[in-house]
Amino acid sequence: MSHRPHGQQRSRDVAGPPALQHPDRSLELTGGELKDLLDVALSHLAPFLDSLPDHPASNLANSAEIAASVVQPLPAAGQPAETVLAELFDRWVPPGLNAAGPGYLCYVPGGGLPHAAVADLISGIINRYIGVWYAAPALAQLEATVVRWFCDLVGYPEQSGGFLTSGGSLASWSAIVLARHVVLGDNFQRGVLYTSDQAHHCVVRAAVLAGFPRGNVREVESDDQFRVKIDRLERQIEQDCREGWRPLAIVANAGTTNTGAIDDLDALADMATRYDMWLHVDAAYGGFFLLTERGQNLMRGIQRADSLALDPHKSLFLPFGTGCLLARDCEHLKSLHAMRGDYLRATPGGPESVDFCDISPELTRPFRGLRVWLPLKMHGSEPFQRYLDEKLDLTQWVTAQLRALQTERGDRIEVMAEPQLTVAAFRLLRPNLSNEQLDVLNQNLLERINAGRRVFLSATVLDGRFVIRICVLSLRTHLDRMEECLAEIQRAMDELP
Repeated sequence: MSHRPHGQQRSRDVAGPPALQHPDRSLELTGGELKDLLDVALSHLAPFLDSLPDHPASNLANSAEIAASVVQPLPAAGQPAETVLAELFDRWVPPGLNAAGPGYLCYVPGGGLPHAAVADLISGIINRYIGVWYAAPALAQLEATVVRWFCDLVGYPEQSGGFLTSGGSLASWSAIVLARHVVLGDNFQRGVLYTSDQAHHCVVRAAVLAGFPRGNVREVESDDQFRVKIDRLERQIEQDCREGWRPLAIVANAGTTNTGAIDDLDALADMATRYDMWLHVDAAYGGFFLLTERGQNLMRGIQRADSLALDPHKSLFLPFGTGCLLARDCEHLKSLHAMRGDYLRATPGGPESVDFCDISPELTRPFRGLRVWLPLKMHGSEPFQRYLDEKLDLTQWVTAQLRALQTERGDRIEVMAEPQLTVAAFRLLRPNLSNEQLDVLNQNLLERINAGRRVFLSATVLDGRFVIRICVLSLRTHLDRMEECLAEIQRAMDELP
């Protein structure tokens, strides 16, 4: 019997299949191949960014036909990057609303900072998992630091915490599930939630998805500035108590979608304390205006909320898919979410270490923190403050200018509420028309404004009336585009029959 030296591996007696000896590595890009791919992508992205001011704010012609052309069978063989990306940018990107452009003044704009896209590229390539701390300790801590920045901005105490989400809808759902867990436990069917008739529709949807019947949500009427009526809310709570309901939570607004209205947060915090209720603040749109002095004054009392929703993809100008839920006491999040499988290791770090799987609904999750951290580290908070102050100023300016618009036939603009943040809600008035006729007139006006394709505005309904909205929040929207917006409104007014 022959012997081989200690440590020498036994040679294979039988060679493996050829496919194992020469594996396909076509999906495994080298650094050079990655650079080539990025060069192709940048050859489209760079001119896209540079030409954004010239792009139409909306491009909806033949959009259904173009969308249908995307429907193709799964390809067995690939195509060169140049071919694939050329089709994407030339044919499929243009149709729709240009949410990255300066003329996007509808809904609640964001803007999509390119820095965040670079962060997503890094995050996707390194592909580190941060759901548990030990898998990427420094990167998990980086995301926890971002959350800490947000807690400090709000004025939350040291024991606060939270997690980044895909947006305000998921944050609101998580907040209501958390309130249900902390206040009512398993017996929650008689629990009632209260919010304003101006609340985002995701609040009611979140309550239903959290297990509450639709009838358990009370939408309380708002005042002439579209803030929830405090006295009416308290009467509703008292009535529910008499009828055997259990008041669970108040969902307050810090920047409604309709008008940017901000509820009296201090008064609502007092009420929540008085009735042993949870206070959640939907600050998805307005929260980051806390970077400004005006925002701090408008949102006094926000630090008293038990939980808070923020959307960095709105007033921090980040790309869509960046939301946040904060809780004043992070132990509440842990008591709801902390469940472990045998396959998950315990965190070896100290008390500052965060296992996001223990405080949020997700186990597998993207590394969202880098897209927030990178632009803030590169620029600091001061430019964001200046941009937000500019948007507040632009909204005040455009509101004053709207009031001055009129036509020779006597049409004029009615501003529906004094702007609290960056929404100007208005409608056109014409003498001797009913409200129904005015609704039709304003729908016609909106279509004519948007038909110019330099700006895109949206609409809502306030007090049963059709209303046009301007929301100034894109980082690329400045005075020149707002002047164009006014010119487009005046043009459309003059063209109305």
